[in-house]
Amino acid sequence: MTVALVTDSTASLTPEVAGECGVSVVPVQVVIDDVSYDEGADEASPACVAAALREKRSVSTSRPAPAVFADLYRRLADEGADEILSVHLSSEVSGTFESAQVAARHAPVPVTCVDTRQVGFGTGYAVESAAAVLAAGGSRAEAARAARERAAAVTSVLYVDTLEYLRRGGRIGGAAAVFGGALAVKPLLAIENGVITTLEKVRTSGRAISRLEELAVAAAGDQQVDVTVAHLASEERAGALAASLADRLEKQLDGREVRCGELGAVLGAHVGPGMLAICVAPLVPTV
Repeated sequence: MTVALVTDSTASLTPEVAGECGVSVVPVQVVIDDVSYDEGADEASPACVAAALREKRSVSTSRPAPAVFADLYRRLADEGADEILSVHLSSEVSGTFESAQVAARHAPVPVTCVDTRQVGFGTGYAVESAAAVLAAGGSRAEAARAARERAAAVTSVLYVDTLEYLRRGGRIGGAAAVFGGALAVKPLLAIENGVITTLEKVRTSGRAISRLEELAVAAAGDQQVDVTVAHLASEERAGALAASLADRLEKQLDGREVRCGELGAVLGAHVGPGMLAICVAPLVPTV
């Protein structure tokens, strides 16, 4: 059986990794001043989104329509896929998974949709694990299980300069408790059970970033892990954080690099410039 692998653009896979994994990527929409763009388009780059947010322009996001997934599933079937595995960001923060499910009901071949209950690189690692299973000759069910297990093992922690952007987009989840007069607090957040929750409140950005690193090191423990540092318009701080983590987690990384990259435009629209995030993904068996 030939199994095609699908994800969405919020998984933050580079074109090179997507190519290696053989995954088809469905773009989520970024809407700037009421004009909609595919994530990844030059007009909706992370830098453009960061600039628009600083200028207080209208920035929002929109899930892909079920028809977009339906067209892709049909094309993959026409190209020879007997089955499809579609792996996506948390259904708690986006309707993308729901769109995939709707399209799957009418697809010409069986489709399994996986809700990773993660965002960004956490979803990306789940996709990579699924791809490894499929490359080794595993079944659609085995690849789906690997994606779910990898996603469940991930720890994603975030620092944002302000909660204002999360508040505007309605993605604050349990972090709403820090509102009121506390918007000036530097919050540390996490993805828990598919939603954004508050971990701690810190008074300065320096202390917050230091604490973010400590949380990531604790999450790694003695396990073998992959690590990614993500940022939006904060390349220098992200690079320093990645270098420090590479030193502290040398044994757990076992020769693998700490990845460091800019967060995609869709997720960036909700967290704002200055965001730093660390994704710690323990290695799990893939077969």
